Amino acid sequence: MADAVPSPLAVAGPDIDRLLRPRSIAIVGAQPEPTSIGGGVLGNLEAFGYSGAIHLVSRSKDEIRGRPCVKTIGDLPAGIDVAVLIVPQAAILESVRACAERGIGAVVVFASGFAEAGEEGRLLQDELARFCGEANIALLGPNCMGYTNYPDGIPLTFEPVEVRAPAAGRRRVAVVAQSGATAANIRFAMHARGIETSLVVATGNEAVLGAEHFIDVLVRDPQNAAIGVYVEQIRNPPLFVAAARRARAAGIPLVLLHPGSSAKGRAAAQSHTGALAGDHAVMQTILRDEAIALVETTDELFDVLAILSRFPAPPPGKAGVVTNSGAIRGLCFDFCERIGLELATLTPEIEAEMQALVPPYVHVDNPFDIGTVGFANPAIYGTSAAVLLKQHDVGMALLSYAGGSPKMQIAKSDAILPVYAQSTKPVILNIIGDDYPLDDRFMADVRASGIPFFRSPERALRAMAVVAAYAEALAATDETRPAPAVAVRVPGSGVVAEYRGKRVLADLGIAVPRGEMATTVEDAAAAAGRIGYPVVIKAQAAALAHKSDVGGVVVGIADEAALRAAWDRMQTSVAAARPGLALDGVLVEEMARPGLEMVVGARRDPQWGPVVLVGLGGVWIEALKDARLLPASTTRERVIAELGRLKAATLLGPFRGQPRRDVGAIADVVVALGRLMLSDPSIREVDVNPLMVGAAGAVALDALFVKD
Repeated sequence: MADAVPSPLAVAGPDIDRLLRPRSIAIVGAQPEPTSIGGGVLGNLEAFGYSGAIHLVSRSKDEIRGRPCVKTIGDLPAGIDVAVLIVPQAAILESVRACAERGIGAVVVFASGFAEAGEEGRLLQDELARFCGEANIALLGPNCMGYTNYPDGIPLTFEPVEVRAPAAGRRRVAVVAQSGATAANIRFAMHARGIETSLVVATGNEAVLGAEHFIDVLVRDPQNAAIGVYVEQIRNPPLFVAAARRARAAGIPLVLLHPGSSAKGRAAAQSHTGALAGDHAVMQTILRDEAIALVETTDELFDVLAILSRFPAPPPGKAGVVTNSGAIRGLCFDFCERIGLELATLTPEIEAEMQALVPPYVHVDNPFDIGTVGFANPAIYGTSAAVLLKQHDVGMALLSYAGGSPKMQIAKSDAILPVYAQSTKPVILNIIGDDYPLDDRFMADVRASGIPFFRSPERALRAMAVVAAYAEALAATDETRPAPAVAVRVPGSGVVAEYRGKRVLADLGIAVPRGEMATTVEDAAAAAGRIGYPVVIKAQAAALAHKSDVGGVVVGIADEAALRAAWDRMQTSVAAARPGLALDGVLVEEMARPGLEMVVGARRDPQWGPVVLVGLGGVWIEALKDARLLPASTTRERVIAELGRLKAATLLGPFRGQPRRDVGAIADVVVALGRLMLSDPSIREVDVNPLMVGAAGAVALDALFVKD
């Protein structure tokens, strides 16, 4: 890994360089058998030709493979860079203490039985972490499989690792994974595609060093083209976000696979690497806003890495497709709609250029089916791609073809690869046919070129959808400005009564119904007279967050007689349900005009900070769970775009005689609440439900604030 000025994060903790680029290594628990863990570590080091000093510790052997052994860690020379501890879980802490006494700067712990095994193991892991922190030891693990540093030829792992000489001039993919098997599988996938790897590290339980520490080191190496990350818990969100921002500044994409969207997925993570359950949706919201490419499957992880390692800064835009299969063209329309990948509409100019490449009877659109033209004119495989890429809003192109004979395969690559080599937009090649073998020369040319290559159009399109979202997020970070602070503050602590919450909303510029507080029925009647019937009355107290459940809300009150009757009913109902509760009073409000009920909310996640939510309101938010989560610093334009992605987005437009809803007014409420959350860290939760939205404007009919 290239030398560079260390980042603040890197210098704040133990010396990770001693771990990753050691000049001396001790194997504690060395064994002669190649299939043993100790033998595997030594065998890897010898196979890679590690040139530093190797020290072996074995209680039962005097020498292994001609190398002398010492009996204890205390017998080692002082100042060794890293020790690999192949000892039982019960002896780990004692061994680490012995390493500290010899001035060893880093340790790798393969042993399991720590936080992933339950509370007792977690306590032991915490004690191990505390000691390493006090001794300034860089600890990798426990419950990990170590790492392989390919550029420097250092494999500190027990799994068999193939020796690979770095290809000159080729940028590499780095891999950081809490799971050792996943780290290996990503490495296998990259190598199978002809993509070199730099550091492949399995971080395990991350007692001391987490994924964010290794990302922070990796972004300082300009040879890293992309970083693939698999984590089951991000243990230090602020440091992870800081490392992600440095990666973005360095032009190195992070591609992240993070299980845990389901309850069983979270439980599996806890039993695997001791990961504690967090809020998966909030994590995704924050990291997507930081322009991290989020994937949902290992296939997507492999595929997106293959694209972004070649095109780390894809421009935002829509997809273009060229094919020689009418079936692929038809399937693309359906599949792209299903996965949310927008296909570009060809401009008249590009359409005319495309039409000039094919006979007049060939229909031109996107996807563009060139049919059989390639048999007589193989150059069209390249010229059609080049024309498509000229269109401004085409951000990437998929070239999806039947392979044909070996001669036709080579004709395709000869025409396509020069276009790919000149393109600043992602160009992806797909030859359909699953595992049907392709011509050796064709495959050699494709592999040497580095073009992202797929055998399944669906896999290619799924990866393109992730890349398109990444490109959009990346472009948005260039436009992001700090959200202006607001001077409004929420009074009190705990649950805030609705009438107080609505004053806050009004101060933020959010419309609320005209209303007055009343403590007697006479006051309520006078207020209703000023407001105008029909009215609504609502019981008010901080301890009465859910008023409807106790009969604390009466709507549609048409006149004074109905008001007095409703007042008596409400007082009786609330008193019966909540004996001894003292009301602040009763809020008398005008009846809102009919509209579409939306919900706007916000909450402060203890790990990730504030986020805002918008979706279909009333009872539908619970029944349909149709909502979008956004960072608190979101913009009006971003909210409007997210509203269009709701399942119920149709209801926001003209629908069954109803007018188009004022989506701009909804967005203004979301943005205002986001700014409030950023300005007042004491607010834990906000719930505006429903927000009644009409053709012009939106009115908050209820408001719940919760403060620390």
